[in-house]
Amino acid sequence: MGFMHGEKIVDLQEAWKRLQRDNSDNDAADAANRLFPAEPAQFYSAGLSVIEQAKEVQTYARTNHMDDICFNRDGVYLSTPVPSPSKIICVGKNYAAHAAEMDSDVPDYPVIFAKFANALIGPEDAIEKPVFVNKLDYEAELTAVIGKEASHVKREEALDYIAGYTIGNDISARDLQKRTPQWLQGKTLDRSTPVGPWVVTADEVGDVGNSSVYSYVNGEERQSATTEKLIFDIPHLIEFISSLITLKPGDLIMTGTPDGVGMGMEPPQFLNDKDTIGVEIDKIGWMENRVSEVKPGFSRPSLNFWNRC
Repeated sequence: MGFMHGEKIVDLQEAWKRLQRDNSDNDAADAANRLFPAEPAQFYSAGLSVIEQAKEVQTYARTNHMDDICFNRDGVYLSTPVPSPSKIICVGKNYAAHAAEMDSDVPDYPVIFAKFANALIGPEDAIEKPVFVNKLDYEAELTAVIGKEASHVKREEALDYIAGYTIGNDISARDLQKRTPQWLQGKTLDRSTPVGPWVVTADEVGDVGNSSVYSYVNGEERQSATTEKLIFDIPHLIEFISSLITLKPGDLIMTGTPDGVGMGMEPPQFLNDKDTIGVEIDKIGWMENRVSEVKPGFSRPSLNFWNRC
């Protein structure tokens, strides 16, 4: 686990140890691996109190020398910040203009469906397009990361359950999605859904009720909207979903995509091998992935994730 400090990434565990030893608390320093596990799902499962401690470390890092426990951003290959959530809940048709471009009515209730962790990739990974998929589409989405267990949460308290926000790209195989009434087969293909580049804590993002969401295909702007146009805003979604399903720390809620998807264009414009898709959201950042057409049995190269600064 690490956190951004300017253009560098600081090793969270090592920074915590240094802070505690500065405070003459060697016992707490020795517990760093338990407090801040390297596996993100375990980190988020510890709840919001651990995130508060991580922010304490970040504050400490701003005023102390950390070069020996940091990494240059351009020398780090980022994986998805939440690789194994217990649930990925997606929301369909949550912008009126997108519902219209898909020839759908505005829903009376949130349209929810699931993805599985097999679909998740990082902000620098290739989006895998199976050779049999002919209508691959992009969907830029603000994505909420749950910070503590949520069941039957009231709207007024919903934002207290969010650890932070990230960017999601709900890549959809429209030809598979539309061949049955259930969408699942077109929504959760292996290594198809980029999430990243990092999680920005809720306090740093602030009000997400009017965040701009953009997508670009090969540099051409395709989607541009603000979350003010969500039919069901994030507090509503958390209240609704948590009334049906207990949300756990680290779970993802992909809140829906604006109009401008490939299927809604005239004529439709689907993704092809080597296309690039960029997604940008205010206060979170930029994520860009390339499409890679793959055949069954494709072997993925191993990656070197860390290069010390």
